[in-house]
Amino acid sequence: MAEAAKPGIDALLDAALSHVAFDGWSPATLSAAGKDLGVSEAEVRVLAPRGVIDLAVAYHRRADRAMLERLEETDLEGMRFRDRVALALRYRVEAMDDREAVRRASAFFSLPTNAPEGARLVWETADHVWTALGDTSDDLNWYTKRATLSAVWTSTVLYWLGDDSPGCTNTIAFIDRRIEDVMRVEKVKGQLRENPLTKPFMEMQAGLFSRVRKPRPSHLHDLPGRWPGPR
Repeated sequence: MAEAAKPGIDALLDAALSHVAFDGWSPATLSAAGKDLGVSEAEVRVLAPRGVIDLAVAYHRRADRAMLERLEETDLEGMRFRDRVALALRYRVEAMDDREAVRRASAFFSLPTNAPEGARLVWETADHVWTALGDTSDDLNWYTKRATLSAVWTSTVLYWLGDDSPGCTNTIAFIDRRIEDVMRVEKVKGQLRENPLTKPFMEMQAGLFSRVRKPRPSHLHDLPGRWPGPR
């Protein structure tokens, strides 16, 4: 008889979610999830080597995957790019099906010891959106796009946590406003590049950052970027 497959991190996460509302993303939640799943503490450590932070990370990335799956199934042809970005963020919001778990995760990743991981996850979400929508930039724009969208996404989550409108319509409108703000900034930047008074400064700035390149695939964790050697 074949040996039954051992549960993975997704099964452990599912078991943990029923405890998060009471114990937060804590060692107590991780321990209770292991007991519910019928696995030993040693097996739990294999599934989550860093402890409960691995569960919180898995929870965030599960929603990212759901967003990407919906984007793949959606015909984006004919949509303005700003609308594609807004739609992606809407899908990401709709993938958050447990408000208390997200609230607890936000508090968890705001702790000083967990903040770097939380920032990395937000950056990942922004990167997923831009990559899925076909972003081909590989210079400073690669960073500024993700940094800007990271800020939009962070503010969206905070707004959503307090939104009790039907279907989160207020959050969707909030996303549209934030994307419009970003587009307005980009329009102003374009005007500065064409204005005779500010054009020299913008060209000097572009020259200073002209050697910035996005990180190689094997170094995506090693932000910010790299300075390429002579060609």
